[in-house]
Amino acid sequence: MRYFRIALLLCVSAFFAATCLAQSANTTTKTNEPVATIDGQPIYEEDLAPSIQGQLLPLRNQEYEIKKRALNNLIDEKLLQKAAKDKGLTTDKLLAQEVDAKVQQPTDAEVEAYYLAQKDRVNRPFDEVKVQMRDSLKQAKTQEVRQDYMKRLRSETKVAVMLAPPRAQLGYDSKRLRGNPKAPVMIIEFSDYQCPYCRQVEPVVKDLLTKYGDKISLAYRDLPLRQIHPQAQIAAEASRCAEEQGKFWEYHDQLFATSKLDHDALVEYARTLKLDDKQFDSCLTGEKYKAEIDQDLREGMQAGVNGTPGFFINGVVLSGSLPEEAFVRVIDDELARK
Repeated sequence: MRYFRIALLLCVSAFFAATCLAQSANTTTKTNEPVATIDGQPIYEEDLAPSIQGQLLPLRNQEYEIKKRALNNLIDEKLLQKAAKDKGLTTDKLLAQEVDAKVQQPTDAEVEAYYLAQKDRVNRPFDEVKVQMRDSLKQAKTQEVRQDYMKRLRSETKVAVMLAPPRAQLGYDSKRLRGNPKAPVMIIEFSDYQCPYCRQVEPVVKDLLTKYGDKISLAYRDLPLRQIHPQAQIAAEASRCAEEQGKFWEYHDQLFATSKLDHDALVEYARTLKLDDKQFDSCLTGEKYKAEIDQDLREGMQAGVNGTPGFFINGVVLSGSLPEEAFVRVIDDELARK
């Protein structure tokens, strides 16, 4: 009977494997088939990308994060199993030896400090929650020691992760590129000169360029949020007019260093940078680059940028005024892949 069950399971597995292969083959065959026709003229799935990329990217990011968490958990599980096997222990005994034994019991002072940090949220007298606080603090310490141990196991083992995040396909303007144009990591920033969060993240971006040198580059694209930032459009125009005279990045930096973005101030910044102010003013007044700014805005929105700043690091999206660590994680991952 036992052998019959095994044989049955093998047959079922083989059936599903064959079915999956057949489905995969059908999918491959159908990739180049149209999803619609108009008077015989085909529309293909890739034709939908420009209009749906921004809507699908958040869903793909959610899927990626779920897979990434599951993968990291599985990697940790297998590293623990390997380490336990090497020492002739079970994983539970290994963790007891390498983690639990190294976690010290929280002192009364630590427990009280832990309570004071959460006093408003707990809203109960210390004596009533002292035991729970001690347990929670010990669990937090245990988790920290376990994370350190898992990091050590990873550093001692060759772990290669091929799971890749979803990416947006975006172009950039080589005239508004800072850093090495052949850098392995390209950061495309969609920004707004009147946006306080964009101004706030500027030092972070500059620090990254200094830190990584020729390994990264930055491409700037305009996304003026005109409804809430009425001077963002004219500031974007002004930066393009400065680029026309070879001073885009100097002017860009000036705009983020100030809060005055009216017409007269923009012309004065041009004079400060020794630009031809008549040519600059004529360019600014004539809205010469409006169509190009509109194109940046449209492509940014299509890629899913609905607020500024929005960053794409080799196509991997990051949104908002984030700390340097958030950028470093993605950049280091991308450099490791290269």
